[in-house]
Amino acid sequence: MTASPIRMPEGLDALGLLLDRVAERQRADFGQLDSEAKADGSLITACDRWSDAALVDGLAQLYPGEGVLSEEGSQCVPSSPAFWVVDPLDGTTNFAAGIPYWAISLARFENGVPVLAVLDVPPLRQRIVAIRGGGAWRKHNKLQPPAARNQVAGCASLCSRSIGVLQKLPHQRFPGKIRLLGVASLNLVSVGMGQTISALEATPKIWDLAAAWLVLHELNCPIRWLERDPAQLQAGEDLSQANFPVLAARDAQTLATFKPWADALVSPT
Repeated sequence: MTASPIRMPEGLDALGLLLDRVAERQRADFGQLDSEAKADGSLITACDRWSDAALVDGLAQLYPGEGVLSEEGSQCVPSSPAFWVVDPLDGTTNFAAGIPYWAISLARFENGVPVLAVLDVPPLRQRIVAIRGGGAWRKHNKLQPPAARNQVAGCASLCSRSIGVLQKLPHQRFPGKIRLLGVASLNLVSVGMGQTISALEATPKIWDLAAAWLVLHELNCPIRWLERDPAQLQAGEDLSQANFPVLAARDAQTLATFKPWADALVSPT
């Protein structure tokens, strides 16, 4: 039995259909493709390339005149007043290894910040949507800030690079149960979903964090940019090598608790 397509907020139906098509192709390709290493050591599959092209072409048709920055395409900041940032398949290592956890990440930027974000999780058939000033939803259910919910576990999301902070502060007990999900966008969003209390990402690119950034903002989850603020992007700037290390937390108190590990992450020693 075929699952019903995931509905989008009013006015975004065409974008939802585009995502449905890409998500369906990814589910069909899962476990069927070989991967290869890119110059930076990350993995890529034919499905990454197909998904990137399908999303870039689809957005050009739906939103003519709005540029697109994507992981597998142009990585320069578009000069158009509004533009899109796309990660066609966040979590390629999981996807290639047969681990059913990855995401499609889209964000539309205006005036330097995301105003619309969509995170689609094909293996779970879930979609998270955020609109600046309007809140965030999962499957059309309005999400509430995590601090307003019961926290049954103090899990903290790290990545394969940020976990090195444990060695920098060997005499301090890490204030959370560590989880490595392998998907930068979902690592960050896990805070807003109440699945973790904090997330620390060492080397996310703009396409990794663009959609999650807005979801966290709409759920009142504080973010600390540890080096560079992505709200200061310049038109034409090449972001292929730009990292935006970040700490996110469910509330200001939790952010302060994890701050020593965030500071250690970017410390030169």
